[in-house]
Amino acid sequence: MKKVIFASGAVLMLATGAAQAQEKTLTISVYALAQDEYKQIIYDPFEKICGCKLVVETGNSVERIAKMEANKANPVVDMAVVSMADALAASRAGLIDKVDTSKLSNFDKLYDIAKDPNKDGMSVGYTFYATSIAYRSDKMKIESWADLLKPEYASHIAWPNVTTNQGPPALYMLGQALGKDTPDLKAAIAAVGEKKDEIVTFYEKSSQLVQLMQQEEIWAAPIGRFTWAPFTKLGMPIAWATPKEGQTGGMNVMVVTKGSKNRDLALQFMDFWLSADIQTKIGEKVIDSPANKEVKLSEAAANNLTYGEETAKSLKLIPSAVALDNRAGWVKSWNEAVGQ
Repeated sequence: MKKVIFASGAVLMLATGAAQAQEKTLTISVYALAQDEYKQIIYDPFEKICGCKLVVETGNSVERIAKMEANKANPVVDMAVVSMADALAASRAGLIDKVDTSKLSNFDKLYDIAKDPNKDGMSVGYTFYATSIAYRSDKMKIESWADLLKPEYASHIAWPNVTTNQGPPALYMLGQALGKDTPDLKAAIAAVGEKKDEIVTFYEKSSQLVQLMQQEEIWAAPIGRFTWAPFTKLGMPIAWATPKEGQTGGMNVMVVTKGSKNRDLALQFMDFWLSADIQTKIGEKVIDSPANKEVKLSEAAANNLTYGEETAKSLKLIPSAVALDNRAGWVKSWNEAVGQ
């Protein structure tokens, strides 16, 4: 009898060990921001649904794409979230595969701008943001991006350095306002250069701007919508501009690693993240603006995010190929015209 019990126990142990060995693992590569909230809203619930283990790697885009490149022959990451331009760079480097959108039940629920941002089938947008102008509505009137450089306004503005996320988009829209929107951004850079001695500062971090606005050292600055909330708490008449040329911005996207052994699981995770339920929860925490057009947010959350179909349609994003192919030229032209 003892031998039978021992044998049964041995079989049970082997079976348990085999099950553990076969446990599915999905490794994702994401930005380091808001990871506690992501864990609560996305990661933990998904693990329960998939019966798998989620391994989360964090870091900035440069570090994470470099790791994907280093492990190209034997990928250690299954899916990643990066910027539109970084997704195109990863595609050019042969690091990612086409996304099988037929396996994404939420794909058709996305705003058109998010469905295939780079027009190559290699990425799907999960969040985007608008870039426009925060300005003192009691001090100035902003109807065009070019208004910022008016003689009466230029000495009261901050402009983003070309090396920041907001720099090229702001120059892109200024070029449109000037009727000279060539990919090299030279006309816009030259226009800013002509006012460089009047402009209060060429900022590196948006956190600088709240204090400058509060101290009335500046009246206006181009900013990303994700930094808008602190301005609304200053108790000052600060408005969000809707220039006639439109708004610009940026988008973060999901990609599937080429050679991933967990492609279907990666697509299942992406679909979960893109669902109205998850995007609503993330939106209400004011972490990401929803790409799913079925999301309905509270007024408080919506006011601090890039939200709604009208806004999504109004965004004029710099094409990723333009950004990748001109970045070095932008910096060179900026250093010559503006200097830093």
